[in-house]
Amino acid sequence: MFQGRKEFPVMGLPVHLEDDYNSWLGSRLQQKIGSHVVTLNAEMVMQAESNPALAHVIQKAELVIPDGAGVIFYLLLYGERQQRCPGIELAESLLQQVGTLGKSFPVFFYGGKPGVAEAAATVWLSKLPEIAIAGIRDGYLSSEGENELKATLKATQPSLILVGLGVPRQELWIAENRHLCPQATWIGVGGSFDIWAGTKTRAPGWLRDRNLEWLYRLYQEPWRWRRMMALPQFALKAISHRFA
Repeated sequence: MFQGRKEFPVMGLPVHLEDDYNSWLGSRLQQKIGSHVVTLNAEMVMQAESNPALAHVIQKAELVIPDGAGVIFYLLLYGERQQRCPGIELAESLLQQVGTLGKSFPVFFYGGKPGVAEAAATVWLSKLPEIAIAGIRDGYLSSEGENELKATLKATQPSLILVGLGVPRQELWIAENRHLCPQATWIGVGGSFDIWAGTKTRAPGWLRDRNLEWLYRLYQEPWRWRRMMALPQFALKAISHRFA
C-alpha cells in the first residue's frame, strides 16, 4: 500500500497525501509492482456514497490522489494543506517515464470514442518516439471485442494501462480486470484522451491555479450541469462534517 506522508479520510474514503506522487509511483512502475491509481474528486466521493462497489474499489486502491478542488477544500477544512494533483498531469508524467525506459515498459490506451485513443497515442509517439505502445482500443467495444481486449492485455503484459471510460465505469473495470496484468500500473484517466488528441482543451492555467478547472469543463460541456450539482452537495456535507 501507499507509504507516503500519510493517509487522510475524506467522507470514509482514503486520500494519500504526498509531495511527490510521480517519484513514488514511477518507482513502483519501474519495479513492476502492480498499482491501481484513483484520481479522487467530489463527484466521485458523492457517487461512492450510493455505490458500495465503487467505494470498495477506492478503499483498496494502492494510490488515491486529490484530483478535485472539492477534495482539496475538504482537506483544508481539517488543516491539511495539500496541493491538488490533476490525474491528467500524473498520467503525463508516467508516460514520459515509460518513454525513457524502452520497449520493456509498454503502455496500453483503452477508452474514449472511436479514433480518440488512437489519436492520443499518435500525439505521444510524436513527442516520445521511443515509447512502446502495447495496444489501443476505444471504449465502445462489443462483448466479443472486450474479450479480445482482455486476451491482448494478458498476452502483451503492458506496464502502464490508461483507462478512459469515465467514472465509475473505469474504476470498476480496472478492479475487475487488473489480475490480467498484475505487475502493471493502472490509472483511470477520464477524458484525458480527448485532451491529448486535441478534440477538447484544458482550462487556462489561471483557472487551474485557482482550482476552477471544473468550471471550464462545465463551460465546454453544459450538459454536465446535473452531475456538477454534486459539488455544492459535497461542500455542504464537508462543512457539516467538520463543524457538527
